[in-house]
Parts: sequence; C-alpha cells; structure tokens
Amino acid sequence: MDDAVAGRAFAIPMRTRFRGVTRREGLLVCGAAGWGEFSPFAEYGPRECARWWAACREAAEDGFPAPVRDRVPVNATVPAVGPDEAARIVARSGCGTAKVKVAEAGQDPAEDIARVEAVRDAIGPGGRVRIDVNGRWDVDTALRMLAELRRFDLEYVEQPCATLPELAEVRRRGGVPVAADESIRRAEDPMKVVAAGAADVVVLKVQPLGGVRAALRVAEACGLPVVVSSAVETSVGLAAGVALAAALPELPYACGLATTALLGADVTDDPLVPVDGHLPVRPVAVDEERLREVETDPAAWRDRMAAARAAWHAAHGGEMNRSPGGARSRRDTG
Repeated sequence: MDDAVAGRAFAIPMRTRFRGVTRREGLLVCGAAGWGEFSPFAEYGPRECARWWAACREAAEDGFPAPVRDRVPVNATVPAVGPDEAARIVARSGCGTAKVKVAEAGQDPAEDIARVEAVRDAIGPGGRVRIDVNGRWDVDTALRMLAELRRFDLEYVEQPCATLPELAEVRRRGGVPVAADESIRRAEDPMKVVAAGAADVVVLKVQPLGGVRAALRVAEACGLPVVVSSAVETSVGLAAGVALAAALPELPYACGLATTALLGADVTDDPLVPVDGHLPVRPVAVDEERLREVETDPAAWRDRMAAARAAWHAAHGGEMNRSPGGARSRRDTG
C-alpha cells in the first residue's frame, strides 16, 4: 500500500451528533489481506494520523492475529440525548452494558444525571453502566458529579479529566474506577498512564494506536484490564477493533464496538451489529452498491493518507508492526 493507492473516500451522516461530529468520513483501501480503513478525525495532523495509516495498512496488507474467541461482548453506546431516547437505545440494543456520554457542551449537569438514571432503569439492576466524559471535567467537577452519580452503581468513569495528574486525583478520591481513553490514544507514550497511577482500566482503539498488533503490545505492557473501543468507524474499521478484542488473552469487560447504529449508512451489506450483546469475529467485505451511495471525492483523503504515511516513515524508518526485539510477534499468525 503506497502513496498512489486508489483509496475510495466515504462521507456518512451520523444519526445523532456524537463527539461534535455530524458526518463520519474516511478512506477505504483494498489490499492483499482485505479492506482497511483510514479515518482520523478532522483536527488531527499528519503526525497523529500516522498511526491511523499504519492500522489501515495492517488491515489491508497483513491481516489480523489469530483470535482466541469467536465473539466479543459489547456495550450499548448512549449519546447525549434525552432520558426517554436513552432508555430506548438501551432497550433496543440487547446489551447488558451501556456507556453513557456526559458533559456534552451546552448541556446542564442535571441532564447528565437524568440520562444516566434512565439508562440504569432501562438496563436493570443486573446490567452495567459506565459513563464517558471525554476529559471535559476538572477535578472539582468530577468529584461533585461522581458523588451524584455513584448511586447508579457505575462500572467506571471514562476519561473524567484531561490530564494524568487530574485522572490520578479523581481515581484516588472519586470512589469510582477510572478508565483512560484520550490519555492512551493521543499520547506519545501510552505507558505514562500506568506510571502516573491514573487508571484502573485502559481503553484501546486500533486506529489511533497503529494497528491490532501495536495495540496488543500496549495492552501487554500496561498490564491493566482492557476495553476495546471504536473510533466510530464503518464496519470495515470496526472489524479491526473486533480482531483486537478477539486476540486479547483476557477480556473482562464488554467492549465499545457496537457503534454502527450511530451511522446513517454503512459500506457493506452485512454490517457488524450485535446479537445478544455480542459481535461476531469475522472479516467484512465492502459492497460496491453501498459504497457508491456514500462515496465522495477522494483527492483530499488521498493527500492526507500520503502525508500520514510520510510522517510514519519519518518517525519509524519504515519498520511496520514489529515486536520490541525487531522480530515479528508470535501472535502475528493471522
């Protein structure tokens, strides 16, 4: 896969505004091993996009490691919607775990509390509820909100604050386990989270970490429980997340991979959707008709991929998906 690759760009409307995004865009590439997706968010520059390029290359050219399970438990994802819609999303999902977005810009904390309460009621006492803050609270706000939300028996709070010292303080004082997401996927050195004592759980996303094998190495080095999550990709990109979850030696938590429901369309006629709270571990093929329906001019995305590829090689000297000793990992069998 090189700079001249004839990738095909897509633009898919979101069903609900999510992380400020109303349309999901990216580039799909077909290689020797299948389809790969390159879909970094708009604000990311070439250096940050380099890992996303490496993940796309791995999917298209190398394929994925051998799985140790044939299905992956997943959570329902609840955007910053009203309580009635939040309850409907959980009821429709069939999942026993729900992740609730809070701290949406322009919303009142009371709206967050009402949403989480509705989700807890909908999922029942045996279900699990986690919240995702995307780093938008300061420490005082986090402690105040967790004091209110603890009564809903939270499984964990994901990225309550932006910095590692803040996460560590909330972890010490908040009474709720802390999961690190942005502090992993946007960090030059993901291991700083562990050194800072800032997390009980790490959230790993394949594209921001440079591929399935790279994410497996991060998981092994961190030594903390892992939740695999998506970056709101099409089913092509989502398949890489499923492959990571399927290859982990242990998977104690449901994963944030049931996100195709957030998209208004997909690029396959057999999308990855949960059945009984699980996603199957399988490849995804692009359907030509479905892709044409969402296809857009690829020029800007091809340029962006070329810049990301150049940034990767400038930083890594062309070495792809290697274990720390330079030889291929023993997991590289898929």
